[in-house]
Amino acid sequence: RGYVMDSGTVTMEGDAKQMLDDPKVRAAYLGE
Repeated sequence: RGYVMDSGTVTMEGDAKQMLDDPKVRAAYLGE
């Protein structure tokens, strides 16, 4: 289980695969 935070607020939570498949997460944290 993981969490994505933006400006101190949890914006997403779920398993790693779910988060890595999210295009917003990939763009924000992986530079894609």
